[in-house]
Amino acid sequence: MKTDGFVEKATRDAIAGNSSGSFDLSGELPLKRQPFMYSLTKQVVVDKKRFKEQHLVAAYSEDPESDAYKILRTQVQQRAKIQGWNTIMVTSPRPRSGKTVSAVNLALSMAQEFHQTVMLVDCDLAKQGIHTLLGYESNRGIADHLLENIPLSDLIVCPGISKLTVISGGKTIGGSTELLGSAKMGQLVAEMKNRYQNRYIIFDVPSLLEGADAIAFLPYVDAVLMVVESGKTSMTDCTTAVQLVPQEKLLGCVLNRHAAISR
Repeated sequence: MKTDGFVEKATRDAIAGNSSGSFDLSGELPLKRQPFMYSLTKQVVVDKKRFKEQHLVAAYSEDPESDAYKILRTQVQQRAKIQGWNTIMVTSPRPRSGKTVSAVNLALSMAQEFHQTVMLVDCDLAKQGIHTLLGYESNRGIADHLLENIPLSDLIVCPGISKLTVISGGKTIGGSTELLGSAKMGQLVAEMKNRYQNRYIIFDVPSLLEGADAIAFLPYVDAVLMVVESGKTSMTDCTTAVQLVPQEKLLGCVLNRHAAISR
């Protein structure tokens, strides 16, 4: 896969010596369902016909363009296994670079693996867009647990996709930095990380340069995946954002070539 030079240069300049690499998601991307569902988790009905309209192409493993997310998934998992990581934060330098679509597609692709499950958590508290993207209604999200002590079990839903669970929805909150950086949030991430060793938890987090939310949340996760958009994300923004992430946590940059799929 090819990567645009500005992404490679920004990453090299900011994290010289880091071997995390860059990923090019130049195509639309897929999900081969496995016979595993959650019997005790709330089930919701999603219209999978709208997935392609929302560019959630990782739900279609037979689609040739799914290979890009399969490659991304494999590279992420290889490094995660070496490091013992299972909590991954997906962010971007600036808004509307495709980070939410990339986070959902990565979760869909990872859920195809036989030996693991995936939880996708919407931590973009000002937007809460994952459930809308997947096509179901939700009046509760992670903020309800943090603010009102709603049990986590009441927030988790299974969107009818094998081995995938989601937390998204409920109230949207401005000025959410204190919540995402709170001790309670840290304890929750630690609980998620340690409860199931064969589960990956993917957090969709606000962009690094639009406020302090992502920086506040960063200490609680194992690794960070950066989504940048070709022709839109500047080299300056990419370099600045990468410099905010500890070198040992940076998985790499996902190059999103299609402005049409930005979220």
